[in-house]
Amino acid sequence: MKIAPRHHPHLRPLAGLVAGAAAVALVVAGSATAANASTPATLVKAKTAAATGTLNWASTNAPSSWDPVIDGSGANFRVTSLAYASLTSTDAKGKAVPALAKSWKYNADGTQVTFTLRSGLKFSDGSTLDSTAVKDYLVRAQTQKTSALIGEGIAVISSIDTPSATSVVLNLSQSDYQLPLVLAERVGQITNPTKTPTELNASPAGAGPFKVTSVVAGAKASFVKNPYYWDAKDIHIAKVNVTFGQDASTIVSGIESGVYNFSDLAPSQAKAAKAAGLDVVVQPGFNANNLGVNTTIAPFNNPKVVQAVNYAINRKAIVALDFGYGTAAYEPFPKGYIAYNSKVANKYPYSVKKAKALLKAAGYPTGFAVTFTVGTAVSTAENELIQQQLKAVGIDATLKVDPNWATSFFAKKLPISTYGTTGRDSPIQTLQAHFGATGALNIGGVDGGDAYEAAISKALSTPLTSADYAKNIQAATAAGMATTGLIFTDTVPNLFVKSKSVSSIPKIPSKITWTGVKISGR
Repeated sequence: MKIAPRHHPHLRPLAGLVAGAAAVALVVAGSATAANASTPATLVKAKTAAATGTLNWASTNAPSSWDPVIDGSGANFRVTSLAYASLTSTDAKGKAVPALAKSWKYNADGTQVTFTLRSGLKFSDGSTLDSTAVKDYLVRAQTQKTSALIGEGIAVISSIDTPSATSVVLNLSQSDYQLPLVLAERVGQITNPTKTPTELNASPAGAGPFKVTSVVAGAKASFVKNPYYWDAKDIHIAKVNVTFGQDASTIVSGIESGVYNFSDLAPSQAKAAKAAGLDVVVQPGFNANNLGVNTTIAPFNNPKVVQAVNYAINRKAIVALDFGYGTAAYEPFPKGYIAYNSKVANKYPYSVKKAKALLKAAGYPTGFAVTFTVGTAVSTAENELIQQQLKAVGIDATLKVDPNWATSFFAKKLPISTYGTTGRDSPIQTLQAHFGATGALNIGGVDGGDAYEAAISKALSTPLTSADYAKNIQAATAAGMATTGLIFTDTVPNLFVKSKSVSSIPKIPSKITWTGVKISGR
């Protein structure tokens, strides 16, 4: 059985993230998840809810487009979520929870799911957000030539019905219980259907917690609180200014001086931030760095060479570059996550001796030379260390930093490279991105094989409240890792820094949410 492809870029342990399958439980077939829907009266009241203070955010993640259908980076969706609300969201345990949709219900075999929208939803300009708007967005995400979401778990949607203004029925080509997770944030940021992609890029138009007032592409954007947001009563920030492109070494001084009060933070700057009395926010996530070898290009089409590269990597040395925040990674999921398979971990412990022996057995007793083309997804220090580790076993990898690296990487033309991902809310999305034949992060585009496809199909068909879900999703992880040319190296949580004027940030894995956050002082 061929599985509908899930892919596209881009793309760090999660204590307490999972306590068995129930921790990521969504909706049992035939049952529904519900929450209090916002009524028009609630929305009117929300318009008068007090909001004070300005969030001044220095972000390293400037959207390539403010149209979420076009922007492909997972990290950028933390920024675009200022303007856009998603159909669903996730909680601190990675469980799908209501957002624009107040509930959802599957049919008996998981081939149809009905999302029920909250009543009275509006976009930030006051126009109606109804089932037709959701359908228009999903159709555009599936069919627009410039869509970065085509393979992100929505290819399974064969048709969409809108029997009422608040009912969206997704008819699926196969059983798939992952959609409430798939449509949480990066894939489900609903756009105003009256706006073209060009208009959305110039001025994002959604139903998020804030309404845009100005955008300077790649430089900055400003927002005010959106009174029509479905949860406006819990948004206490009046204004947001986001600036992009700051040098990491200037962030701490920028917050100390009051230019910013919140920022993304490089691990290298965390010690300075703490010394300055600032709050370092360690946000859980799904980040993972990897070294990929293209198993369609010689000599990496020889399994013994791939095994040799696995043994050549010293993860302990790589983690030492993470300034105390990193941990070793052996698969695309952090330890503690429901899809993490402990049997996969450390299958190839660091061994120069074994790496050299495998190269000799593969016909390369003195090693070989290869061009190691990289971009900026992984740090220069990590790329250089990997180069040294390969050299130690006889692989002479000439490091080449290419500003147009992404073009060759996503076209599957590089023999060896590195990449860092932010992961996805759906574990199967993550697996398909890495191991599916059309997965963007599958460096060689090699099909995972019949065993992998069967494991994915079984996991997709398993309700997430089922006692078998954890077992089945972990089996899919093992099947993907069995044939891959991806060698995972390290994982680092998402780090941010804030001034004391900004209250605590909710710890939602991989996300930044401003629900309940307050800013004091000014």
